Amino acid sequence: MTPTHEQIALIGAGPSGLSAARALDKHGVGFQGFEMHTDVGGLWNIGNQRSTVYESAHLISSKHMTEFKEFPMPAGTADYPSHRELLDYFQAYAKHFDLKRHYRFGVRVVRVEPVSQAADSLWRVTIDAGNGVLETAEYKGVVIANGILAEPNMPQWPGQFSGQLMHTSGYKKAEQFKGQRVLIVGAGNSGCDIAVDAVHHAQSVDISVRRGYYFVPKYVFGQPADTVGGKIKLPRWLKQKIDTTLLKWFTGDPTRFGFPKPEYKMYESHPIVNSLILHHIGHGDVKVRADIARMDGHTVHFKDGSQADYDLIMAATGYKLHYPFIDDRLLNWQGMAPQLYLNMFAPHYQRLAVLGMVEAAGLGWEGRAEQAEVMARYFKGLQEGTPQAATFMQSCQGPSPDLSGGYQYLKLERMSCYVNKEVYRRTMRETAATLG
Repeated sequence: MTPTHEQIALIGAGPSGLSAARALDKHGVGFQGFEMHTDVGGLWNIGNQRSTVYESAHLISSKHMTEFKEFPMPAGTADYPSHRELLDYFQAYAKHFDLKRHYRFGVRVVRVEPVSQAADSLWRVTIDAGNGVLETAEYKGVVIANGILAEPNMPQWPGQFSGQLMHTSGYKKAEQFKGQRVLIVGAGNSGCDIAVDAVHHAQSVDISVRRGYYFVPKYVFGQPADTVGGKIKLPRWLKQKIDTTLLKWFTGDPTRFGFPKPEYKMYESHPIVNSLILHHIGHGDVKVRADIARMDGHTVHFKDGSQADYDLIMAATGYKLHYPFIDDRLLNWQGMAPQLYLNMFAPHYQRLAVLGMVEAAGLGWEGRAEQAEVMARYFKGLQEGTPQAATFMQSCQGPSPDLSGGYQYLKLERMSCYVNKEVYRRTMRETAATLG
């Protein structure tokens, strides 16, 4: 058995963790995986205590734009698969590449810390295997792939609310809304999905928004929207202009439903892939409200001077980056997020990487697999002492290249690790090629 100090500790068995496991195994880099739940799938495993998916959850990107290139989804999979189909897919992926044998399941990573300040330091990893005894071992390196959509970002509002106040992370079934006067706060993808769920059970449904949004339909000309176009590469400014016009043809102008006009251009924030919410607003099933000013008992006062009474408020306000087992400074945390080279590599330590701390419209799991390929080739190169790995190690000390594609992304916490898909994936492929 390979001693731990010759292995990488891999945290997580969701899409990014499985991508890392596949790449490390393929390149012959020894590793030990740890997963808190009893099986693979990450948030797509609704039985996982940390899962934040709900019964009606589906992909918002189509299957062919999301799947792993070397392991396509099976024939007959829906265009936009449910969490159930996706869990089956991840379990099949893990079985096909024989990845589960590398993992210890039902294990929580408690602490990750370097043994020394040296760039090639070993890493001390402490785990809780659930038997009341903590275990500690030293590893050659650490790959963190525990996901970015598990720690709720719960805002605070002035005043006191007398009804039920919850975050979407606690939502599972639409029956929770039965007979309730419901206010959804936030019109992101989850917020709109859940508002659509609620109209079939709630007494009333309102949705409170602070900013305008661009709503993208799931189908255009009978095809998944993200598969239409894209063959002709347009300048950024022209693509924004044309796509904004096309959207108005397909979904109309959301301002007529009460949404604010976006104060940013298309693609400068994550688009909302849901036109059903506009359907229900147009039918009077959902009412758009302004941002919350304060709460008083069951009454919510809005910033436009209006008010209404509610029994349940659901905050669809996103998630925070959360790596509780490692000191922020080791990840070069600055402001709202760690500042990592290519959104992956810590500047000081050779073998400390984060996978999955990246978001982009349509990045898919192939984008995560390309991340994992760079990481595995780099670690393999360090193992073999290649000049390419030494050169890349120096690059990791400096600033990351511009991965925005020229887009001026909103300065929001949920956008803190946002990149342009084409630029990021091209960079991953080119970087992997230089590492051999």
